[in-house]
Amino acid sequence: MAKSKLIEKIGYGFGDMSSSMFWKIFSYYLPFFYSNIFGLSLVDAGVLVLVTRIWDAVSDPMMGVISDRTQTRWGKYRPYLLWVAPFFSICGILLFTTPDLSYGGKLIWAYVTYILMMTVYTGINVPYGAMLGVMTDDSNEKTVFSSFRMFFAYGGSFISLFLWEPLTNLMGGYNTPGGWFWAMVFIAAACFVMFILCFTLTREHLKTVSTVSVGSDFKALLSNKPWWLLIGAALCFNLFNTVRGATVAYFFQDIIGSNVSLVFFGLMFAFYAGLFLGVGEVSNMVGVASCVPISNRFGKKTTFILVNASLVVLSVLFYFIPCTPTGYWLMLVFQVLISILTGIMSPLVWSMYADVSDYAELEFKTASTGLIFSSSSMAQKFGGAIGGAAVLWLLSGFGYVTDPVILARGPVVQPEAALECLRWLMSFVPACVALLSMCIVWFYPLTTERIAEINSKLKKIRSMEE
Repeated sequence: MAKSKLIEKIGYGFGDMSSSMFWKIFSYYLPFFYSNIFGLSLVDAGVLVLVTRIWDAVSDPMMGVISDRTQTRWGKYRPYLLWVAPFFSICGILLFTTPDLSYGGKLIWAYVTYILMMTVYTGINVPYGAMLGVMTDDSNEKTVFSSFRMFFAYGGSFISLFLWEPLTNLMGGYNTPGGWFWAMVFIAAACFVMFILCFTLTREHLKTVSTVSVGSDFKALLSNKPWWLLIGAALCFNLFNTVRGATVAYFFQDIIGSNVSLVFFGLMFAFYAGLFLGVGEVSNMVGVASCVPISNRFGKKTTFILVNASLVVLSVLFYFIPCTPTGYWLMLVFQVLISILTGIMSPLVWSMYADVSDYAELEFKTASTGLIFSSSSMAQKFGGAIGGAAVLWLLSGFGYVTDPVILARGPVVQPEAALECLRWLMSFVPACVALLSMCIVWFYPLTTERIAEINSKLKKIRSMEE
C-alpha cells in the first residue's frame, strides 16, 4: 500500500485538535469551575467528576462495538465525525452554563450536562481514534499518523489553554459565570469547524470486516495480554497528566499568586496558570515531533520505559523548587522538560494500540479495531476520573477552603496542610504514577521484532482475501 498523502495526515490531526481543545479545558479547568465558579463543594464536585467519567469510560467499548459494525459509503468510523460534531459543540457550551437554580438544581444540571458531554465525546472520539487502524497497514506509518494527531492535539490544547483566561476576562471576567460561558462558545465553534475538516480531508483505505459475534470480540479482548498491560500503563499515563493538570489552577492561585511577573530580555509578562499550561502544550508538540525518530531508534517499549523513568526523576525534583523569581523560571524549565516527555508518550501509546489491534486480528481472527481503540479512550477517561476526583477529595481532606461566602470577602490564605497537598500533587504523586506505568509496560510482549512478524503475516492473509 502506498504511503498516505500529507493532506490526510493534516486532516487527521484536525480531529484531535478539536477533541483536545475540549478535553484539556475539562481536565484542567472544570474542577476549578465547579468549585470556584459554579458553586459546588469540593466533595460533590469530586463525586460528580468520578461518576460521570466512569459512565463515560464504560460507554466507550459500546461505541467501539457499534462503530466496528457500521458500514457506509464513507467507511466505518469516519461518518461519526460528521454526524456527531454539532452535538459535541452544543454540549460543551451547556457544560459551562451556570443556571440560576438552587444548589440541588445546579447539582442535577451539572450531572446531566456532564454526562451528555462525555457521551457525545465518546460518540465522536472513539470512531476517530479507531480510524488510525484503517488508514494504513504500515506500523511505522501509523506512528507518523499518530504523531500528526498528537502534534495537532497539543497545538489545539495550547491555543485553548493559553487563551482561556484572557478569553474569560474579555467575555465578562475570569471569576464570573458569563465569562466562562462565552469563552466556551468561542472554543466550541472552532471545534465544530475542525471536525468537519477532519471528515473532509481523510479517507479509510483498509476495509476490515468482523466475522465473529460481539461476545467473541469481548472474549478475545479479555484474553489479549498485550491489551491488558497497555491499558494499565496508559491509564497511569493519563492519571499522571490529569493530576498535574487539574492541580495547576489551584497551585497558581494559592501558592504562586495572581500578581507574579517574569522578566525576559527586559520585557515583563504575567506568570499565570494558562501560560504555564500553554508552554507545556508547545513543549508537548516538540515531544511529538521527536517520537518517530526516538521510537524507531530504541523501539516503542524501550522508549516508553525510558520516558517514564525520566518523568519520575523530574517530578520528584519539582517539589524542591522554591517560590522565588529564579524558582519560577525553574518551574517553567521543568514544565518544558516534563511536557516534552509526555509529548513523546502520547503518539507512542496510540501507535501501540494499533499494534495491539493487529495482534488481535492475527491471534484471534477478529477485526475489532474500534473496540480496542475504545479501550484507550476508556483508559484515558478512567485516568481522568480518578485523577480529577482525587485532586478534589485530597484538597477537601486537607482543609482547602471553597466556601463562596468566605471567597467573596477577598483573597483567602489556605491552610498550610492544603498548600503542602498542592505541592505533593505537582510532584510526588505523579512521580509514583509514572513509576507504576513503567513497571507495567516492562512485561509488554510486543517488541519491535514481534510486531514486524505480525505485520508480515497479516499482509499475506489480507492479500489472499482480496
